[in-house]
Amino acid sequence: MYKTIVINATDHETRMALLEDGTITEIFIERNDDSDIAGNLYKGRVQRVLPGMQAAFVDIGLNQAAFIYVDDIIDESSEAYEKFLNKVELEDISGKEEQKISAPQNHLIEELIRDGQEILVQVIKAPIGTKGARINTYISLPGRFLVLMPKSNHIGVSRRIEDEDERSRLKKCVENLRTEPYGYIVRTAAEGVSESKLVYEMGFLNNMWQNIQKKAQTISAPAILHQELNLTLRAVRDLLLHEAEKLVIDSRKGYNAILEFLDILMPNLKSSVELYDGLEPIFDAYNLEGDIFRAIKKKVWLKSGGYIVIEHTEALVAIDVNTGRYVGKHNLEETILKTNLEAVKEIAYQIRLRDIGGIIIIDFIDMERTVNREKVYNALKEALEKDRSRTHVLPISDLGLIQMTRKRIRKSLSRILCEPCFYCDGEGYLVSRRTICYNISREIMREVADMAGARLTLRVNPEIAELLHGEENSIIISLEKQIGKQIIIYPNSKFHMEEFDILEIAQ
Repeated sequence: MYKTIVINATDHETRMALLEDGTITEIFIERNDDSDIAGNLYKGRVQRVLPGMQAAFVDIGLNQAAFIYVDDIIDESSEAYEKFLNKVELEDISGKEEQKISAPQNHLIEELIRDGQEILVQVIKAPIGTKGARINTYISLPGRFLVLMPKSNHIGVSRRIEDEDERSRLKKCVENLRTEPYGYIVRTAAEGVSESKLVYEMGFLNNMWQNIQKKAQTISAPAILHQELNLTLRAVRDLLLHEAEKLVIDSRKGYNAILEFLDILMPNLKSSVELYDGLEPIFDAYNLEGDIFRAIKKKVWLKSGGYIVIEHTEALVAIDVNTGRYVGKHNLEETILKTNLEAVKEIAYQIRLRDIGGIIIIDFIDMERTVNREKVYNALKEALEKDRSRTHVLPISDLGLIQMTRKRIRKSLSRILCEPCFYCDGEGYLVSRRTICYNISREIMREVADMAGARLTLRVNPEIAELLHGEENSIIISLEKQIGKQIIIYPNSKFHMEEFDILEIAQ
């Protein structure tokens, strides 16, 4: 599979698309806001400790206070901390992974921190919606080959390196080379690398941590101490070095920054970086704008004529599968199975492209045969294997539902590109025009007793005016008979669909 990274970089926004054999599979957007701060280090001030929740709010200088749980506060002797170290080895973190620890510590949060205290924290999950950033004190600084754990003495090797001799070699190298009592995790990319490269990166990470500590001593909270690489350089570090064969960028400044970055990490990859200088925008040249636009739509059509509907709620994302226009060829069960299997591939693709995280409920079309349910379940698990974010899928239920979770670190694509409708305030529905007409009728009956004028003026949205003059004209005729007054309707294009005014006219 040939993978290409396409980057559109401007002063106000950077967009990065990952293409697999020419098809966009992931899209990342970075803007000049707080939308992508995972991995950043801050000196924060504890605003409020909440013993009842075993959590605390911490001011790190953002619009929303960050929050930290008791298990996210380092205690080297705790079972939770040991689990964290094992998790780092298992997942080979890159500074953007959520480090969620469920094992309880032996301390209460009020014993570990207090209101007004200044603490050094790292963002593990960027602000999403009304939730502030999730932070912890398990500091980790990722490089290409190593992850520095300055508050630990643990040395581990990524479990994705399976050769035991190589694991042993790397662990001994790090043990012999380290000059400070820091912990290190050897990343998957270090497999087969020379000792000299490990020495260089270890020194680089150590200097970075020392500079962070010096800055923390001279600056008052809240303040940022270390910023994770921008989207362009993260694409180089996490994708170009390990997965993609080519990177194309349309910014001269970004292009030069990438070459300088590769001079340090891997100079031989500089030939894989290309500066785009075409006349049309780079995303248009690769036919990506239409794919991104479709990725924020609720309904996604399948080739067979079926479709899926993706609904975001406060607690979860619901995905519904429908046969739509597809009627099949032989029998109902076969038609349903084919639609579900086609939907599986599209669902896995859309989850990855839209970066949907948290709890996901998929409502497949009901299948009678158990063997068909197993086919759909196994197909979904196989399709999700391409996803770099961790997923957990439960077997399909008797109701045809699949429950799954996907690690959520940042906002989904729809939250970045969209905002609640100013008309319906995010409800997704408006009061129907007929209902508005009936509401107007009731409101006139309420107010008419206090109106002495011979006529009433009704100001409404033009669409409501057209309805009251046409299909619903009987409402006005009936009201005029009941109240003994003439009702004059005036359309006002500035009115919201549900907005109206009732005024009396003396003469």
